[in-house]
Amino acid sequence: MFADSAKIIIKSGKGGNGHVSFRREKYVPDGGPDGGDGGKGGDVIFEVDESINTLNEFRHKRKWAAENGEDGKKRNCHGKKGADLLVKVPAGTIIRDAKTDMVIADMSGDNRRQIILTGGKGGLGNQHFATSTMQAPKYAQPGQEALELEVRLELKVIADVGLVGFPNVGKSTLLSSTTNAEPKIANYHFTTLNPILGVVDLGDGVGFVMADIPGLIEGASEGIGLGHEFLKHVERTRVLIHVVDAAGTEGRDPIADIEAINQELMAFNPKLLEKPQVIAANKIDAIYGGDNDIIETLRAEYEPKGIRVFPISAVSRQGVKELMFYVKALLDEVQEPPVIYEQEYFPDTHNEQEEAYTVTISPEDGAYVVEGPKIDKMLGYTNIESEKGFLFFQKFLKQQGILKELEQMGIQDGDTVRMYGLEFDYYKE
Repeated sequence: MFADSAKIIIKSGKGGNGHVSFRREKYVPDGGPDGGDGGKGGDVIFEVDESINTLNEFRHKRKWAAENGEDGKKRNCHGKKGADLLVKVPAGTIIRDAKTDMVIADMSGDNRRQIILTGGKGGLGNQHFATSTMQAPKYAQPGQEALELEVRLELKVIADVGLVGFPNVGKSTLLSSTTNAEPKIANYHFTTLNPILGVVDLGDGVGFVMADIPGLIEGASEGIGLGHEFLKHVERTRVLIHVVDAAGTEGRDPIADIEAINQELMAFNPKLLEKPQVIAANKIDAIYGGDNDIIETLRAEYEPKGIRVFPISAVSRQGVKELMFYVKALLDEVQEPPVIYEQEYFPDTHNEQEEAYTVTISPEDGAYVVEGPKIDKMLGYTNIESEKGFLFFQKFLKQQGILKELEQMGIQDGDTVRMYGLEFDYYKE
């Protein structure tokens, strides 16, 4: 089954914890700290793989995680870095944040490989915290937490030319007769559900990629049926070929069909109608006498608007060569590259914002209240009841810019600072 969308959960690796240890050698009874640093957690990396053309694999595997970094060890031995997770996707895959629907990455064009989630930094071992007054620090830094995110993968067909038309007008036959694609062809009155790509080879290295866009129905732009799933594939094409049944074998009105499809394109994204269009009046092999009113009516309606009409037979290939060379000429005129979406959502930055701290003044007693995930986390692994632990925590507050912010807010010696139920008297160093 062809899959062009999927939701998965991705998770980077947690950074390894720093280690607490001291040299213990013969004749060196009081060796210094030698705790090693933790290893960095693995990144989550998305990479384009040309051999893949669906998102089927992501329908069966929901969670994807990189490896955690190893904890540091004694004797200054650092923990090993966690292995990166390499996620291979088809070209044209858009990665969106599942909550906001904002674009994280568009794996199109030159963007073949991108780090989506960065692994957590490894924590520093206790050797980094030795000072002239604290020569035996008994604490180390924990590794940075992993990042976890639910993302929505969306595959958009990347093709130069899109074949559009109602079911059973001969789009699949035209694609198979002009390219290396092998779509299933039969006299079905329902539409192909899978976008199928093929390469049109015009010789001497000249050609283009053409896609059979699944048949559209009225109301598709409102999401009726699989409307949105179909219409999104049109966005990246540069030229549209309307395939209609010129023989009237289905009893359809070709002009009404073209207008209905254009109406759905307009409702979904008005810019889609700015793309060059050409009409392939198919099935002329089924017309008695070689000509009929349908082709003349189409020409009278659309050629004054600059839309050429080509009578063709996808079965006998009559007129197909002329159509393909004309389409190539249109492509040469349209120099604009396919749509590539800019990044809107930055997971690493978003995580930093979530871990930010706030400094407020309590209206009840005027105490300075400092809160935030980073503060809570630091208090959880620091023994502030010991003098060394308190000095370590004070250093953290200074590094994070919290002490500077308190001063900017006008804190004075002796004022109270409250952090998650703990209270301290502030005195400037």
